Amino acid sequence: MSLKDELDAYVQKTVDEQWVRRAGQKVPDTDDLPLKNLAVELDATVLYADLASSTKMVKGYKDWFAAEIYKSYLYCAAKIIRSRGGTVTAYDGDRVMGVFIGDSKNSEAAKCGLQINWASKNIVAAKIAEKYPKSTFVLKQRVGIDTSKLFVARTGIRGSNDLVWVGNAANNAAKLAALDPRYPTYITADVYSRLSETSKLGGDPKRNMWTDLGATAMGYQIYGSTFWWSV
Repeated sequence: MSLKDELDAYVQKTVDEQWVRRAGQKVPDTDDLPLKNLAVELDATVLYADLASSTKMVKGYKDWFAAEIYKSYLYCAAKIIRSRGGTVTAYDGDRVMGVFIGDSKNSEAAKCGLQINWASKNIVAAKIAEKYPKSTFVLKQRVGIDTSKLFVARTGIRGSNDLVWVGNAANNAAKLAALDPRYPTYITADVYSRLSETSKLGGDPKRNMWTDLGATAMGYQIYGSTFWWSV
């Protein structure tokens, strides 16, 4: 069979085959799903943590320096995601994706974003400044969070495949993580409306940690925060 015939047959089978859905009780691993039209449906909250201006960093600094930033930031973000009950589902260059499920998924994801902000400033940036006191590098990052139903399927070829996360939460969280880093943490109104009081109010005296940024930037209402939550 030629490559063209193989591709044609695969796409035809994919569009002809009926999808089978099942409700998910946990965040699936790649091995939990076959390379068929079978999907897991989840009510989930998605978090993306993304370094800002990484292209500029790679062009303007030594490769080993950029790698140290990448490794340090992604390690801290991933460990914090897990510590708050989330599952690390993907790495993509300078960003990491986490998925939260359960009754407190929105509050845990929001606190996670604030903790990533704290660790970025007080651990990653602090260690870099200590090691390289003459460096002009300034670490900036963003976390985007949204919640929705997700349709999770396995895609790719045998020996090289991964899960695809279809749903508003995955798309919106990724877009929020690309906004202006003046707000290190962004959430949608759907997330904000489900926050517990402890993940909404902070400081002394207590005040709302989330600024209403309206709907102009994204076409739907979002909130940003400059607060942090220590780890």
